[in-house]
Amino acid sequence: MVAVAASPVRLEASVDARLSRWLWLVKWLLAIPHYIVLFFLWIAFVVVSVIAFFAILFTAQYPRSLFDFNVGVLRWNWRVGYYAHTALGTDRYPPFTLADVPDYPARFDVAYPERLSRGLVLVKWWLLAIPQYIVVGMFLGGGWGWGGEHGNSWRGGGLIPFLSLVAVVILLFTARYPRHLFDFLLGLARWCARVAAYAALMTDQYPPFRLDMGGREPSDQDPQRPRRVPADP
Repeated sequence: MVAVAASPVRLEASVDARLSRWLWLVKWLLAIPHYIVLFFLWIAFVVVSVIAFFAILFTAQYPRSLFDFNVGVLRWNWRVGYYAHTALGTDRYPPFTLADVPDYPARFDVAYPERLSRGLVLVKWWLLAIPQYIVVGMFLGGGWGWGGEHGNSWRGGGLIPFLSLVAVVILLFTARYPRHLFDFLLGLARWCARVAAYAALMTDQYPPFRLDMGGREPSDQDPQRPRRVPADP
């Protein structure tokens, strides 16, 4: 057995017990008010990240109020993406809030780091993250992204947009959401979320090259607590 540290980034979601066969056709349209808000939130996200960069560089700390704001932007983005584009596993309209909504089917959080490396802040968001950007680029293609200025959009070309479309087409004809496909989609989205948090300077823990599938995080305990997995033969 080898210990694998759980990620400080937590992305979770659940599928509605009953999903409309047809609503997914217009969810992108219903989400337009969110796109407008997210456009301005992403601008603020970039500004806050620049301020945080210098704060970490000089103090080794990410100001808590700025951290909470940026986590809220990523959280809002994840709820809208889950509703309108990624997995489309809920018909419940996303709330207009940066705060966590415990009963909403899609949730996102990042554990606050007490201290961050001053040296890593200079290179992790561009140099060290390059391999991850390549992988995430294949996942997202021209589809929605965590760091896009204009929110999310169906432009296609990536694994996530394609598999999400496959899932809702199956839903259309069978009235059932394919569970295995949902688990795989959440694994892809979770990978992207970890890279987004790392590139946004929210953690020094490098995103693992590991696909943790399923609607819940691998560890249901404290996100900082290590979990045990079987060692490779």
